[in-house]
Amino acid sequence: MSKHPSARRRTFLQAGATLLLSVLVPKAANAMQILAVRVWPAADYTRVTLENDAELKATHFLVKDPNRMVVEIEGLTLNSTLKELVAKIQTNDPYIKQVRVGQNRPNVVRMVFDLKEEINPQVFTLKPVGNYQHRLVFDLYPANPVDPITALIEKGEWHKDDALSAAMAGSSTNQSKNESSPGKADSKAGDKAVTGSDKVVPDEKRASNSQIRMITIALDPGHGGEDPGAIGRGGSREKDVVLAIAKRLKHQLEQEENMRVMLTRDGDYFVPLQTRVTKARGVQADLFVSIHADGFIEPTARGSSVFVLSEKGATSTAARWLAKKENDADLIGGINIKNQDKQLAGVLLDLSTTAQINDSMKLGKVVLKEISNVNRLHKAAVEQAGFAVLKAPDIPSILIESAFISNPEEEARLTDEAYQTELSEAIVKGIKKYFAKNPPLNRGKIA
Repeated sequence: MSKHPSARRRTFLQAGATLLLSVLVPKAANAMQILAVRVWPAADYTRVTLENDAELKATHFLVKDPNRMVVEIEGLTLNSTLKELVAKIQTNDPYIKQVRVGQNRPNVVRMVFDLKEEINPQVFTLKPVGNYQHRLVFDLYPANPVDPITALIEKGEWHKDDALSAAMAGSSTNQSKNESSPGKADSKAGDKAVTGSDKVVPDEKRASNSQIRMITIALDPGHGGEDPGAIGRGGSREKDVVLAIAKRLKHQLEQEENMRVMLTRDGDYFVPLQTRVTKARGVQADLFVSIHADGFIEPTARGSSVFVLSEKGATSTAARWLAKKENDADLIGGINIKNQDKQLAGVLLDLSTTAQINDSMKLGKVVLKEISNVNRLHKAAVEQAGFAVLKAPDIPSILIESAFISNPEEEARLTDEAYQTELSEAIVKGIKKYFAKNPPLNRGKIA
């Protein structure tokens, strides 16, 4: 028996509605989802990262009295992962008081960042790379950043890290014994000071010598934040190991009467390669030392290395491979491409003169020789390659691969405090020997 015309019409309308829903519903049902949220607070800037399964479109605007940043993300449904962002804001975050997250309207999530001060935000997206999927990044910089030299001076209370000072106490005693033994001609940190020449000033004469030339050294712990660097089989991350080494090295250098140190990062956050160079130049650094602990595909690779810049190509295939790997850090760590000054990058490359490379080689050779006393060398000579982080045109710059974190034996050493201290002491000795023969130019830095 055939259906009544009105029944057929209802059936047709229902089918049409079902077809329409099949076209419209999937977009809502398969709405993009936040996979992870991460917050990286630091004095330089705070980064908030939303990792998701597709590229997100976001708009933002700032509101004053009180300072807030409002963000709206399209095509997104609020989920439990995104809600976790609220609890990830730390009370000591320099720029964010708190964040509020909610479903503003269908498929639109709104986030409101309550701020501690006026900021200059950078909002950008990153395509999948490495272990990451799509990322939406919010970099919150202070609207009125502190002058880098002023910041360096304000951080002059070098030895307030009580835990590190205590850990170094034993090694300082050993260091004094070593330096007083035959064949150890380096000056004692507490008794003598280098004044920019090969002369050493005893204690009794230091009071009258008020014109001690301060030497500024930029230490660059590689990677950080979104970029973990190489990861050892035991789970050790390069970014953590090199930061620990850099802090020990900083502590050692600042035992010297005439040395002060700037860390390109002093915590777990990412610093773009060009910014690391800019920071060193901003404090008129006399040396730039980048510290790494690389990984290789074969766990048998081992040994320490020292690299300097090359304008004519890498000195080995391995050096070329390593330089490319390190230069890719910006892709992993995530930089705002639109904000990069390509013209400045070109100038830095063009101004990387032969003189700078020659001075870097002198530094690299003495540091490599000292390191050979605490670890076997991967290569017996200083190598060269096009490392972006070594392209300061006016600062002797070296990159130290402290050991291979991918080698289980060396991973264990890299995470050992005693080895970190020995390595730091070796680098200090190399730096002091370099300045004894290559006194820094007078820039008017007086203690």
